[in-house]
Amino acid sequence: MKIYRFRYRKRIMYGILKEEVLFPVKGSIFKDFRIEDSAIPIAEVTLLPPVCPSKIVCVGRNYREHAEELGNQVPPEPLLFLKPPSAIIGPNQAIVYPEMSQRVDYEGELAVIIKKKAKNLSERDNWQDYVLGYACFNDVTARDLQLKDVQFTRAKSFDTFAPIGPCLVTDLDPTAVHLKTFLNGQLVQSGNTRNMIFPVPFLIRYISKIMTLEPGDVIATGTPAGVGPMQPGDRVDVQIEGIGTLSNIVKNKIKEAG
Repeated sequence: MKIYRFRYRKRIMYGILKEEVLFPVKGSIFKDFRIEDSAIPIAEVTLLPPVCPSKIVCVGRNYREHAEELGNQVPPEPLLFLKPPSAIIGPNQAIVYPEMSQRVDYEGELAVIIKKKAKNLSERDNWQDYVLGYACFNDVTARDLQLKDVQFTRAKSFDTFAPIGPCLVTDLDPTAVHLKTFLNGQLVQSGNTRNMIFPVPFLIRYISKIMTLEPGDVIATGTPAGVGPMQPGDRVDVQIEGIGTLSNIVKNKIKEAG
């Protein structure tokens, strides 16, 4: 099931997509909801980020080839960092190139969206009970600032540096899905989640022992090899089988008057 969050006639709502038509849902997508009979053509809505998380937990170097292309060792345990919720944008929104950076990279990833509070999960806990769905994600990174600062906070946290969407899919098996990233229509990344060093079930349990995961929180599971720079005017598409394509353009920062 594909669930979209969207704006329609000044209202923000969730809907289920069926043959290019959205059927609004009544109730919380994190609990019980029902699908209404009214239909809204998807062409008439503005798509929004599928969730508004309290935090975005990202996993670095979770594909061996990506660690190697950056000259880094494969981590013995998950390398975690956070992006702020203020970095979130949805499909077709612009990634803003910050004035203080000279190199901004794309990083296509699979995102996990949490369904209910998860804390200290063990092997006995069914990890799938804690997953609402999956989405495409772009872990936009100011690479020059990452190298300069050593730690990741500034390089990963600019506004618009967390595109996510175009929807969340509830019935995806994350163990072996293809992920591709295109820059201006050219394939630049191609990977498969089967090659993750730390798979989704392990990540959910591991992170839950560090911080409480809340409904709507996002886990970005890492990017395969092929990351590279974007320039203002470029278009980047993150495509994951079973989910769809997350498309964003890159633009220059607009300087404030005065």
